[in-house]
Amino acid sequence: MRRDAVVVLSTMRFTEALLERLRRVAPDRLEVHQVTTGNVEEIPADLKEAVEVLYTFNTLPRHREEMPNLRWIQLHSAGVEHVPRWLREESGILITTTSGIHAVPIAEYVFMSILAYFRRLPRMLYYQQRGEWPRGRWALFADGELRGATMGVVGYGSIGREVGRLAKAFGMRLLAMRRHGGRREDRGYVVPGTGDPEGGLPDDWYTPDQVLEMLPQCDVVVVALPLTEETRGFIGARELAAMKPTAYLVNVGRGPTVDEAALVQALQKGQIGGAGLDVFEEEPLPPDSPLWRLENVILSPHVSAFSTRYDDRATALFAANLERYLAGRPPYNLYQRELGY
Repeated sequence: MRRDAVVVLSTMRFTEALLERLRRVAPDRLEVHQVTTGNVEEIPADLKEAVEVLYTFNTLPRHREEMPNLRWIQLHSAGVEHVPRWLREESGILITTTSGIHAVPIAEYVFMSILAYFRRLPRMLYYQQRGEWPRGRWALFADGELRGATMGVVGYGSIGREVGRLAKAFGMRLLAMRRHGGRREDRGYVVPGTGDPEGGLPDDWYTPDQVLEMLPQCDVVVVALPLTEETRGFIGARELAAMKPTAYLVNVGRGPTVDEAALVQALQKGQIGGAGLDVFEEEPLPPDSPLWRLENVILSPHVSAFSTRYDDRATALFAANLERYLAGRPPYNLYQRELGY
């Protein structure tokens, strides 16, 4: 390893072409290595001592002395819950996430779920599997349209903004809730051509303490919140009771941001129309969870961000952040310790 190089280590399984994309950021300054492992002990000792920039999901140092030269961790995930507390709270090491790269597949998943619910896709598949042309098709399949309906996005970050962009394409009215009511632009990483970087799409804006004003207006509620102490159980019994009895709730953020017991009760009692869930308080979702058996629920095993283009988008973000790091500029998606995300 060159003494004057910024040593970069990836613990993922990137292709050689993707690694070369990273090297091209600054061939004379960067030395890029890859050790595909989930165990920090499998990284050679000299590399652990030299690494300055670490790209990983959860192959993380257990204490400061294990990677003494480490200055920055670029995570392969949008969440930081799995990062050890000492790194999140006390280390002084920069932590950045891949927030922004998930917006396209998750927004497409959201509309898959919404359209499946509104157009009664599970019911269609039921009759298809039985080989049956049902009687009373109007009563079985006629429902509302998305055009003219109101969507509320709880957490108008990168995912929420791409969901909002698609909602506008469907002719929906868009309401947005975000922590900073006065700051409407997106300062994180944005995949070119996606989202709502300037914050110009919503018809109305709300802050967290105004969510009970927003929810009664919504035909669809999309929850895309990070998990912090402030957002845990953010959608609870009170919020569910404020929603329309026909409303459809989609959660693609973190499971614990929605009170699952309250949600089950609201679904069973018909307080809301249905729910599309990709995340849960406990994962895997236990076999005895009533969510498995509710007919007004469409659920999936935390796969909404899955895409064959994930690594490509992740390395594009990492390359952009490497450029900023070498230039002494703030990186995209910097973890804010005071906020917890």
